[in-house]
Amino acid sequence: MLKKLRRKKTAKWIWIILAILILPAFILWGSGSMIRSRQETTYAGQIFGRKIGFQEYQEALNAVKSQMIMQFGDNLSEIQKYINLEPQAWDRLILLYEAKKKGIKVSDKEVIEAIENYPFLKDKKGQFDNRVYAEMLRYVFRTQPRIFEEQTRQNLTLKKLFEETTKNIKVDDREIKEEYRKTNEEISLYYIAGLYSDFAKSLMPSEEDLKDYFAKNSLEFKQPLSFNLQYFALAKALDEKDKNSTEDKMKKIFLRLNKKEEFAKVAKESGLEAKETGLFAQNESIPGIGDSPQILNLVSKLKVTEFSPPIIMDKYYYIIRLKERKEPYTPDFQTVKDKVKEKFVQDKSKSMAKEKIEGCLKMLKEAYRINPKAVDLNKAAEGFGLKSDLTASFKYAGYLEGIGGSSKLWDAAQKLKEDEFSEVIDMPGGFYIIKLKSRTPIDEQKFAKEKAEFSQRVLLQKKQDYFEEFLGELKRKVQLF
Repeated sequence: MLKKLRRKKTAKWIWIILAILILPAFILWGSGSMIRSRQETTYAGQIFGRKIGFQEYQEALNAVKSQMIMQFGDNLSEIQKYINLEPQAWDRLILLYEAKKKGIKVSDKEVIEAIENYPFLKDKKGQFDNRVYAEMLRYVFRTQPRIFEEQTRQNLTLKKLFEETTKNIKVDDREIKEEYRKTNEEISLYYIAGLYSDFAKSLMPSEEDLKDYFAKNSLEFKQPLSFNLQYFALAKALDEKDKNSTEDKMKKIFLRLNKKEEFAKVAKESGLEAKETGLFAQNESIPGIGDSPQILNLVSKLKVTEFSPPIIMDKYYYIIRLKERKEPYTPDFQTVKDKVKEKFVQDKSKSMAKEKIEGCLKMLKEAYRINPKAVDLNKAAEGFGLKSDLTASFKYAGYLEGIGGSSKLWDAAQKLKEDEFSEVIDMPGGFYIIKLKSRTPIDEQKFAKEKAEFSQRVLLQKKQDYFEEFLGELKRKVQLF
């Protein structure tokens, strides 16, 4: 069934709704001692002051999962280990709230037409098939028709919101040509590089050097808020009956903990292993659990010895207890000596590389002033102890071995005329001066043939970028927790 779904071409608007960054996910359920401002709560979060209940949140998460099925089909089981859906569920709720505020509505007729036009719900003759529909809902989406239809209504609502928000976005011929050039034009470069790693090899800082650096930069080594958590995990069940049994078990455990029973004892008597993370920083992954800013946000509101309500993250239910909390502090020099040395070498090598390449650039400019044709990048680099080389042909979004992403160099090269060299370009691994070696321009005839279709891709991308900014602005106004 999933293979059939994967083979079909899904409507373009589905991809628009899916074009959201994927971050770690978790679901909260239950009631009791989830802490927000020391008050008891039974809701998952708030959007513009409106409380979002756990059921509403779960429905949004289920809708996002349905979209993942539409997108990945039979590959979902393999891809699922790499994706987390919780932020997309919140994004969906935020956008639906905005759509409601704007008065966007979808009729029953539109919902019916959308479902009847899903390619994966049609028979071999291209007609909507009720039998296929029933089987897909039961075995693939694992949901009821009423719920699937409501998800479709919401998807159409989001589509309308997208269209309304981006209706004034346009692209002109200049933008289209520039994007086409970035996609198709190839260049190669001569370059001089002042690499941090080359200068770092020669650095042997003394104890006094490191102590002096630490004294001047101690705030850089301040340790963030840290936690030590106790937790136990119970694998989620796929079968609905087993799922209910698992949730009942977690709720009973939660109630026992609410009665002040000892954490490790409750875990053991429930057939679970109580584990401990050890101290970890607020900006680090949770040992044994993984990345989850939302869980950390919840944990930061707990008092020592308090515990969370049951949490669902990835394939497990968790109950977490805050065993220890360590406030931010600046450690003594000996404790962070290795980190001080690493940072010292990093800063010093960067400073040395910059000084050398700026001196080289000054010399090149003087030589160019006298005779542009006589400028020799290799000789100039050698005189300052810098590396010189040339690149293979590359496109805007390519990757250059030993350098990294090419877009910054590609942009700088577009401004150069024959025999000209660039100013100093700051790259992740060092500083560069470049000179154009060759350029393979776009095929104008091919561009003319492809322009109409390519312009649609450019327009859609521009709309998606604008819509992401629009969503980002909404999210900045929302305090979920």
